Amino acid sequence: MSALHDLTEAGQSIWIDNITRDLLDDGTIASYIADLSVTGLTSNPSIFDKAVRGSSAYDDQVASLAAEGLTAEEIFFELAIDDLRRAADLFAPVHAATAGVDGWVSLEVSPLLADDTTRTVDAAISLAAQAGRDNLFIKIPGTPAGLPAIEAAIAAGVPVNVTLLFSTEQYLAAADAYLKGLEQRLAEGKDLAIHSVASLFISRWDVAVAGSVPSALQNALGLAVGAEAYAAYRSLLASDRVTRLVAAGAPIQRLLFASTGTKDPAAPDTLYVDGLVAPDTVNTMPDGTLHAFAEHGSVPAILPSDGGDAEQVLASISDAGVDIAALANRLQQEGKDAFVASWEELIAAVKTKGAR
Repeated sequence: MSALHDLTEAGQSIWIDNITRDLLDDGTIASYIADLSVTGLTSNPSIFDKAVRGSSAYDDQVASLAAEGLTAEEIFFELAIDDLRRAADLFAPVHAATAGVDGWVSLEVSPLLADDTTRTVDAAISLAAQAGRDNLFIKIPGTPAGLPAIEAAIAAGVPVNVTLLFSTEQYLAAADAYLKGLEQRLAEGKDLAIHSVASLFISRWDVAVAGSVPSALQNALGLAVGAEAYAAYRSLLASDRVTRLVAAGAPIQRLLFASTGTKDPAAPDTLYVDGLVAPDTVNTMPDGTLHAFAEHGSVPAILPSDGGDAEQVLASISDAGVDIAALANRLQQEGKDAFVASWEELIAAVKTKGAR
């Protein structure tokens, strides 16, 4: 517990990267809030695919909704929103106590819409209204088609968790979309209290280059990308553009470190938590990483606002033959494809359960 306390004392929020109806029913998520300093929750198509296919807790509701004539996609969103409403209510006291900074849960639009800006915006607005919770983010990918959708959703007053970001450049593009949405609201005289986070995926970098960089650089790329993005984040927060919006009542869009479960069994299981401690950020962890950090994690140092040695590490990895910019684009595309695959499996599972 002390390590988790130290993390929150450093100014970093701890979110859990998981949700299932079983975790809600058995009190696990409530215990994370009460005992493990967890102040938010994220979900994605892969998480819900495992939840629905791996549990009978959804079967009766699926059958009932199927009998009413709902499509498999409509049934899924009913299931997901029911779960996320319950989670949002658990986090509501945190949300109120932090004036909206924390206490969020996240629901992703269909990954089939990733290349369709207009339908993504429509889905974001519709899902936010259907959920009916002030502390629910709609997740929109920071892809080329997603960026204008993020801007439009923010302008429409929908809180957004920007997902599938892999590089500093992708993060800055997502931040620009958020700021443009706020600037539109400012010009229209609307309330600027529309929150957002920008989710930077970390561990997949090291999986992608495993075995292709020198041993001294194994499991170093993800941390370096995170540190570089954090330096860009601190610089952006100090800019005149952000300062002007904050003075007018806007919150900052926090940087969120996602995909922080260690994939290499030879590496420390808290690698991407120990190495990315930074104020005004979020680390959203899978259950195993949360428990590992609670048991033996540490806060050895705060991430320097200038990124520390990230530039040198990235240069060394580039010298080893890794095209980091190209890899970032590849990882984003692969992430999008993986969510589509999970989505298709999820919808197939809903159809199967609904036909019983």
